[in-house]
Amino acid sequence: MKHAPSPRLAAFAAILVALATAACSADTNSYPSLGLRPVETLGFAEPEVKTAVAAPDPALDTDIAAIAGKLAAITTGFTRDAGKAETLARSARGAAVGSDAWIEAQSALAGLDDWRAQSSSLVTDIEALATDRAAKLQPDYPALATIRAKAQAETDRQGATIGRIQASMPAA
Repeated sequence: MKHAPSPRLAAFAAILVALATAACSADTNSYPSLGLRPVETLGFAEPEVKTAVAAPDPALDTDIAAIAGKLAAITTGFTRDAGKAETLARSARGAAVGSDAWIEAQSALAGLDDWRAQSSSLVTDIEALATDRAAKLQPDYPALATIRAKAQAETDRQGATIGRIQASMPAA
């Protein structure tokens, strides 16, 4: 025989089901607003960056002056020897490869390569100074950038001159 549930038990069960359902449906999380956040009111423009100005550096200025002196000496020596090499290359144009004239011209070109190696080494030294400043988080030094550009231009000029003279001679 089956017993019918008591009305009190049925009412209690109905209350429990209602409470359990209400507890599951309540949202306890708070979601962010869809309004503008504080950071979004700032806009998307790039911030203004203040350029650091390099303070005078007497020790670096002394190094730059020494480098400028070396560069001037290298430029003078190369220009002098390039004139000699061009003269020797002109005399070697009709000569056979391996002849005395050709060997003298090639020797002169080797001397020009030495000058170019010195100017290239000078560029490397200048770049090392700039790298050391950057490693110390110091701003660019305009005089250093200027002497680097001059030294690189001289190295490029020397390379072009050597290439031109070499091209005018019989190839080995």
